[in-house]
Amino acid sequence: MSLITTLARLEAVRTGRAQSAATVRHRHLSDRPLVFVPLTTAGEAGAPLGALAGTDRDAPHLLVVPQPRDRDLRFAFLAELADVVLPHIEAYADAVEAAERTETDPETGKRVKVEVDLCADAAQLIVPSRAGVDFVRLLGRSMRFRRTAEQDPEAPHPAPPRVPLLGRWLTHYGERARVPGSSLLLAMTDLLGRHWATGQSTLEDQHLGALLAWIDPPGGASGAEAALRAELARDADGQLLCPPAGPATDPAFDNKLLAPAIERYDRARTALAAAEDGQAADERLGALTAAEREIRALVESRTRPTWDAVWRGLDLLRELPAGAHVEDRWTRDRWSFTGHRDRILSGEPPQPRRDDAVTAANKLATREREQARLEAQEALDDPLVMAGRRLAGEAFAGEVTDVVMTYSEGKRPSPRPLVTVRTEDRPHLGDRVKVYRSLGGRPQAAEFAGQEAEGVLVLRIVDKMGRGKEPEAGSVPEKGDLVCFTLFEHEQRGGARLPDPEQTPWTHGGPPGEAAAVPEAADAQTEEDIL
Repeated sequence: MSLITTLARLEAVRTGRAQSAATVRHRHLSDRPLVFVPLTTAGEAGAPLGALAGTDRDAPHLLVVPQPRDRDLRFAFLAELADVVLPHIEAYADAVEAAERTETDPETGKRVKVEVDLCADAAQLIVPSRAGVDFVRLLGRSMRFRRTAEQDPEAPHPAPPRVPLLGRWLTHYGERARVPGSSLLLAMTDLLGRHWATGQSTLEDQHLGALLAWIDPPGGASGAEAALRAELARDADGQLLCPPAGPATDPAFDNKLLAPAIERYDRARTALAAAEDGQAADERLGALTAAEREIRALVESRTRPTWDAVWRGLDLLRELPAGAHVEDRWTRDRWSFTGHRDRILSGEPPQPRRDDAVTAANKLATREREQARLEAQEALDDPLVMAGRRLAGEAFAGEVTDVVMTYSEGKRPSPRPLVTVRTEDRPHLGDRVKVYRSLGGRPQAAEFAGQEAEGVLVLRIVDKMGRGKEPEAGSVPEKGDLVCFTLFEHEQRGGARLPDPEQTPWTHGGPPGEAAAVPEAADAQTEEDIL
């Protein structure tokens, strides 16, 4: 946690209201995100109880599993979920635009630009909390290898036809959520926690109701009071007024309401199966329908408050202007979305259970690179974030007090102007350390050339001044200009390319042995080839 974030949290405690941790929105928000609020049963990971899903805040789709232990009912739930999610995803997969990408020519080995299709937009999925992201990943893993009756007529429990396809998409979204800065799959608690600092811990911020209570406390109450009420307040029946954001449920709800309702459903289903005539069957079918309707009402009562809270969070986030680099990161998400679409259309197998060595290394390198890129871009987009980097000695801002034109030595002397900057910051500079400033959206490098006095720094500009003997207009700061330099690079360099899986030594998971399924980490290469 940075010093400025700590100060913001202390200020939130003092004022009783969350403080802004950003002046712009650092994540992309789709015009029509698909909100998914899952609910699971206690004691069994991945056993769905129900969910609300959809793109219309006033008309969500309610999905319920009346008996979570029943495998057929689970598959019916997953099939219904596929009917809601897949049409939304496929609508974005069909609209494409022309784009250029650099690829290696297999004959010459040279890097050439080729024109390819890029999805004009991508489907965005939003869940209430970080646990919801984990559940999406778990659902994808449990679904993508399911065999359908068409694939395997002898399968004991064949999955509905679209379930494995949904599993592949959810797996991709879950993996993409691990890439810093990605916006394909977002948790609302992480989104709000990135843009506001509350007076509670980051763990407590995972309670969506408490987090919103700090950001927008109702009725003039302080954030601490409103958050405590959101976490602990119960009705006359002992049920939480603000249910958890899921996917886990409250034990009091499980014991007092859900368990008796499921028991009544089981008894009604057993009685229907034992009916001996049509009239008895009709009566018992009515009892079964009533029991199922009761469970549906219970699930909706636990998920609808969270559904409304997610949309309320979206309203708050839309009030912030988007950061300058948000669209660039969303373009990378679109490339990732397009790449997965192409793998499915080409008939490639599902993502493997475990990554091979090359794929795992590519994923790790991609996440490290994107984390550094995200931190740099957020600082460049947001003065409040840059203030934190300045406090940490990783950047400095000041006024240009003098500019002296000098030139490099050699046959073709190049301009190397010395710029004197007066600053109150204390950057961690050393001899010939490089610093960077944004010039027309591109980084311009300078070297630390010395310190004339306390707070007076001399920098030597080394690039982005054109090819002539005299610097291009506007490429060198002028006396009186306010400038901001960073000690971190603005663009991240890609590392050396790793060998293909089939060329990897057997000591690292390559041949001999079974060939791995097509790696999902192909995104790591395509992103570096964009334009």
